[in-house]
Amino acid sequence: MKAAVSSEWLKLRSVASTYHTLGTAALTVLLGVGWTLYVSALADERGSLRAAAPEQGFLPLVQISLAVLGVLAVTSEYATGTIRPSLAAVPRRGTLLLAKAGIVGLTTFTAATTILLLTYSVSRLLASGHNLGFNTTPLADDLPSLLASSVSATALALVGLGLGTAIRSTAGGIVSVVALLFVLPGIANYLPSPWNTRVATLLLPNLVPQIVGDRLSSRLGDGFLPPWAALAVLCAYPVIALAVGYVLLKRRDA
Repeated sequence: MKAAVSSEWLKLRSVASTYHTLGTAALTVLLGVGWTLYVSALADERGSLRAAAPEQGFLPLVQISLAVLGVLAVTSEYATGTIRPSLAAVPRRGTLLLAKAGIVGLTTFTAATTILLLTYSVSRLLASGHNLGFNTTPLADDLPSLLASSVSATALALVGLGLGTAIRSTAGGIVSVVALLFVLPGIANYLPSPWNTRVATLLLPNLVPQIVGDRLSSRLGDGFLPPWAALAVLCAYPVIALAVGYVLLKRRDA
C-alpha cells in the first residue's frame, strides 16, 4: 500500500494538469480581492451594505476545479495507456483506487483549505473599516463554514475520481460533476412544492450551509437536515461514486 501511495503521489505531481486545476482554483483569491474592493467602493457611497462573502460566493470555482483534478487523476491514465503499467505494478485494483483516493483527497483538502482561508483573510483585511455584512463575525464563528466548504470540495474531487474511473472519459467525468453541481439543483427548482426544497436539501451545493445549521426554506420541516445528517449525505456522494468506480474497475480490462 505504501508503494502504491508513493506512486500515486509521484504521478499526481508530475502532470501539468494538476497545476492547471490548482491554479484555476487559486483564482478564487484574486476574485475575492476584486469583489471586496468593488463592494467596499459601494459601501463608501452608501454607508454600508450586505454583500456575499467571497469565500462562499466563489466556492463553486474551487469545487469544480478540484473535481476536474479528481477526474483527470484517473482518466489521463486511460487516455495515455499508463493505466496498464499502473495495474501491473499494483495488481489489486482496490488498493490502486484507494491509493488514488487518498492522494487526491489529501491534496484537494489541503488546497481547498488554503485557498479559502487566504480568500477569507485577504478579503477581511481589505474590507477593514467597511460594514459589508460578511466581515462582522470573527474567524471562530466562520471557521465551521470554511471547513465544511473544504470538505465539500474534497468530496466533489473524490466524486470526480470515482466517476472518472467508472466512465473512463475525461469529458464524461467532467460533464457528470458539472451536472451534480449545477444542473440538478436547477432541475430541482422546477419540482412542485414542497418537493423542490426537500430534494434540494440532498444536493451537493446545498449541504454546506446545512452542515453549519442553516435552513434552505423558512417552512418547518422543509429544507433542513441536521448537521450530522447533512455531513453524512455529503460523505455518501464520494463513497457511492468510488464504490461504483471500483466495481467497474474490477470487472473490466484495462
